[in-house]
Amino acid sequence: MSYQIHRCTGNSAAEYLILSSGLGGHASFWKPQIAALTEHFHVLTYDQEGCHADSALLPHKYAITNLALQLLEIIKLEKIQCFHFIGHAIGAFIGAELAILIVSSEIKLLSLTCINSWDEIDPHTQKCFEARVHLLKSAGAEAYVRAQGLFLYPPAWISKNYQHLNTLENIQLDDFPPAPNVMKRIQTARQFKINDQHIQALQHSQLHFIANQDDFLVPVHKSSDLQQRLGHGQLSVLVTGAHASTVAQPELLNKTMLQFFHHHFLKVVLFSN
Repeated sequence: MSYQIHRCTGNSAAEYLILSSGLGGHASFWKPQIAALTEHFHVLTYDQEGCHADSALLPHKYAITNLALQLLEIIKLEKIQCFHFIGHAIGAFIGAELAILIVSSEIKLLSLTCINSWDEIDPHTQKCFEARVHLLKSAGAEAYVRAQGLFLYPPAWISKNYQHLNTLENIQLDDFPPAPNVMKRIQTARQFKINDQHIQALQHSQLHFIANQDDFLVPVHKSSDLQQRLGHGQLSVLVTGAHASTVAQPELLNKTMLQFFHHHFLKVVLFSN
């Protein structure tokens, strides 16, 4: 269980912000966000279980609840009593599931930001996952990794950053997890649905939904569907950045996230007065 707390650079009493990655599951996914976010928060990043080459095989019955329980263990270990949460794709599911786990505890989820996530999987995303699973089964890890960028990044970004992307892919191949783990995590993502328990557990948390208009993996309307299903929250739609806008448009994404937080803090100050 690997995690790291990046301390706030300007306020030792800052609130905590947890970053939860998507299908890849690595803390390093959030590297472009750390400097901007640690100006305001203590930022916790972590590697999800089963995501490294030396990882044990995930259990047969595996669900988002398992991932939320892993994170809850870290939260309790660090004695974190309240926090904000940003999740990318299935990382947002972990945040929603975590809200259920802590609903009767003294731990408080202050806000949940969902980046390119969904309420239930779209047929287009299903087809993307089917293609990736078939690639992994029939052609192996290298074909899976080399194709991954097509689902994650805008074509123009790939054109300009081809060598960098190739380096990232080589690093991923060196630490590629057991294939059954990858398929198990994809299956978990495909099966997840927001339910009434999530809605109830999140009713008092500030919600922010961020979508990218050019996301090839998750259609842009799924963030709106998620907003409607949960019943409240702010929707921000970015023109470009694709699915992994954390990497392809970090400055724009960071600005969008921080604007939401500043608005949230302002409301808290007004309320306390």
